[in-house]
Amino acid sequence: MREFFSYSEMSKDDFRALQLVELDMLVYFDLFCKEHDLRYYIAGGTLIGAVRNKGFIPWDEDIDLHMPRPDYNRLPDLWNNYADTEHYTLCVTTREKNFRHNVYAISDNHTTLVEERTINDDIPQGIRMDILPFDGVPDNRFAAGLQFFWAIIFSIYNVQRLPENQGGILMRCVVALMLKIVPDQDRRYMIWKYAEKQISKYSFDNSPWVRELAAPLKSMRFKYPRDHFDSPVFLEFEGLNVPAQHYYQDYLNNVYPNYMELPPENKRVQKTRAIYINLDEGYRTFRGKYYCINLEKTGILYEKH
Repeated sequence: MREFFSYSEMSKDDFRALQLVELDMLVYFDLFCKEHDLRYYIAGGTLIGAVRNKGFIPWDEDIDLHMPRPDYNRLPDLWNNYADTEHYTLCVTTREKNFRHNVYAISDNHTTLVEERTINDDIPQGIRMDILPFDGVPDNRFAAGLQFFWAIIFSIYNVQRLPENQGGILMRCVVALMLKIVPDQDRRYMIWKYAEKQISKYSFDNSPWVRELAAPLKSMRFKYPRDHFDSPVFLEFEGLNVPAQHYYQDYLNNVYPNYMELPPENKRVQKTRAIYINLDEGYRTFRGKYYCINLEKTGILYEKH
C-alpha cells in the first residue's frame, strides 16, 4: 500500500502517481464541462506548468482552475445530478458543513490526503482539485473597493481559520480578532452569505472588468477587461488541450512575476502541509485514525459521508 506521512517521504514515482490522480480528475472535469456547457480556465501553478512544462510543475501537488461566476454557480446542481459522485465529491461550504476553503474543491474519494489544517474536520479528505470563481467588477472605484472589502469579509467568515501562506503576522492577528468578535457559527454564516452576495452581484458577462475575489490577496488586487475571457486559448497540459483565458500572460505577469524562471531549490516545495497520504485507499478508511481522532473534543461535528 502506498502510504506516506509527508511529501518528503514520497519518491519521484510516487509523487508522479499523485499528480496522475489529479490529471484523471482534470480529464473527468473537462469532459463534464463540455457535456454541460460550462466554461473553465486553468489557473495558478497549473497554468504556469502548461506554459513552462506543458504539464505539471514537478513539485506541484494540485490543480487550480478558474470559472466565471455564472458557471461556478451552476456547477453544484449539475454535479450532484450528473457527476460520478461515488468517485468524486464537489466540496461546497454550507451552514451545516464547513470545508475550511472559500472556493469549491473536487475530492477523489478513492484516495486520502489529510492536511494539518483539516485534521479535526469530518469532510472529504481525498486528493483535491480547486476551482476559483471570477466575478464581474463595476467601473465605479468606490463600488469596486466596497466589493473588495466584502471579499475579505467573506474569506474570513467562510473559512474560519487563520491564513497559512499569506499576509504574515498582521493578517493572522486581524483574522483571529475578527473571528473572536463573532464566535457564533450562525452569525458567521449570515455574514459570509451576505458578503458573497455583495461580491457576486455584478454580472460577469456584462461588467467592464472581472476579478478573482475568492483568492489569495496577491491575486485579488488585479482586475482584467471582461473581453479577455471571450475566446479562450488552448494549451497543452500532460497531453490534454485545456482552456486558458485569452490574455493569460497578463494574469501570470501580475500574480507570478518572472514565472518562466525556476524558483530557488528551497522554494520548490508543496503549498500544503500533508500529514497522511494514501494513493490506494479512500479517506473514509482512516476516519478516527489519521483525521477526526478527537472529534468529540473539537466541538465541530459534521455529517458523515
